[in-house]
Amino acid sequence: MSDLLVDGVDTVLLDVPLVRPHRFARTGMDAQPVLLVQIRTAGGAVGLGEGVVPGGPWWGGESVETMKVVIDQYVAPLVLGRRVDDIAGISQAVNDVVNANLYAKAAVEVALHDAWARSLNVPVHTLLGGVSRTSVPVTWALGTEPAAVVIEEAMAKLDAGHRSFKLKMGAQEPPDDVRRVCAIAEKLAGVAGVAGVAGVRVDLNARWDRLTSLRYLPALAAAGVELVEQPVPAAEVEWLAEINRALPIPVMADESLRTPSDAFRLASLRAADVFSLKTTKSGGLRATAAIASIAAAAGIPCHGGTSIESPVGTAASLHLACAAPAVTWGSELFGPLLMREELLTTPLRYSGGDLHLPGGPGLGIELDPAAVAAFTRR
Repeated sequence: MSDLLVDGVDTVLLDVPLVRPHRFARTGMDAQPVLLVQIRTAGGAVGLGEGVVPGGPWWGGESVETMKVVIDQYVAPLVLGRRVDDIAGISQAVNDVVNANLYAKAAVEVALHDAWARSLNVPVHTLLGGVSRTSVPVTWALGTEPAAVVIEEAMAKLDAGHRSFKLKMGAQEPPDDVRRVCAIAEKLAGVAGVAGVAGVRVDLNARWDRLTSLRYLPALAAAGVELVEQPVPAAEVEWLAEINRALPIPVMADESLRTPSDAFRLASLRAADVFSLKTTKSGGLRATAAIASIAAAAGIPCHGGTSIESPVGTAASLHLACAAPAVTWGSELFGPLLMREELLTTPLRYSGGDLHLPGGPGLGIELDPAAVAAFTRR
């Protein structure tokens, strides 16, 4: 069908302001740069995808600027003239020309799925096998600010229905960081009044080494922290396995988990009790679904992670999280809530601490052209 042929690939850079600065172990930001990708078909369908990284190239080596160059100069020529439903063939052609660059590839792959689904007048999750759920719980991520600041923000989110919080660590010396997190965890437990009502997780963003982790993480478990995310560098999977065996609470893999091969290795070593899925870091919906299937076969629950996506990338991750049976450990799909302005004509629906799957074809979202124009980088 000629209607399915791709006849346009457009990219544009946006800078979307945040409601408050968001800090990681190594860096921070007060606006999120976003690469918006639009793929048009001869039949008039327009698919959306998003290239975004959490705070810049420190995480995975890519930035929105590098993504734009790679897509415009190398990927778009391989996509033009191909059928939008030939995702496997297009991905192989791209992989033959472009190594790595998984964030850039994810933006294009998601846009292909959106355009194809819109051409069929079905939601993206239909292309992924249908839904296992229609909403996912959302963990609210807090920054590396002092305990009093973080507790104040957490109290407001408790009132809004959030019951799970993730604290960033690694910006301070370990003893100071541990004292800060223990104070926050104990305060939230006291306010909630019932164990498990306000869960606290921590994310080290691969900042600590093996001995620091083994020395300090048990204190967090004793204070009521329920999960530790990626304490050690991505390549140190054996360290991660040792830490996972030593702790009475789950360890979640993020930086160590980007490809299905990574998932197989982590599962074989029992290096993590939970997998953090991100369509962005893994190159798109299909690879992420494969990781979720490996996790399910190994009995490892999955969590819907975030790269602080706009509503476009968040909607894509939501379709994946709702389609993958293994995603039973909630999500962090809070990106749009951290952004000061709305990019969609109808916002994604957050209620009761959950993010709900939108209806309609494709990703189920429509961009607000005025908002896109307002935040386009000049």
